[in-house]
Amino acid sequence: MFKTVLFPLNRSQETRQAVAVAIDLVQKYQAQLYVLSVTEPDANDSDRISSQDLIEEVKTYFAEVGISVQTKVAEGKTAFVICDFADEINADLIVMGSRGVSLTEEHPEEHSVSQKVINLSPCPVLVVP
Repeated sequence: MFKTVLFPLNRSQETRQAVAVAIDLVQKYQAQLYVLSVTEPDANDSDRISSQDLIEEVKTYFAEVGISVQTKVAEGKTAFVICDFADEINADLIVMGSRGVSLTEEHPEEHSVSQKVINLSPCPVLVVP
C-alpha cells in the first residue's frame, strides 16, 4: 500500500514520538523511507549545521533497526518544501509529528507546519500527536 514514505523531522518531542510510527509502517509495507530536514531561509549557520547533525543522528537510529533511508536537507518555507519533496519522490504517505501549535487569539492566522502540510500535500499525511 505504501511504497514511499516521507518523514520530515525537527527536534520536537512530537517528532521523536512519530519515529516509532514511521518504523512500524516502513517495516510493515517494506517501504522506502525518505527523511527530510528543512531550515528556514532566515536560519543562522548553527541551525543549518544542527539540521545536518539531526539527519545523521536519525539515519543512524533507523539503521540500527534495519531500515535504510534516503536523506535530504533543504532550505525554504517548511510546509512548502515538505510538500514539494513529497511530490518529487512520489511519496505515498507523509508521517510527521505535530508540534501542537494551536490557534491563539493574538495570532489566529498562524497554523502549525503539520496543518499547512495537510492542506497542501499531494498525498495522505499521518500526523502523530
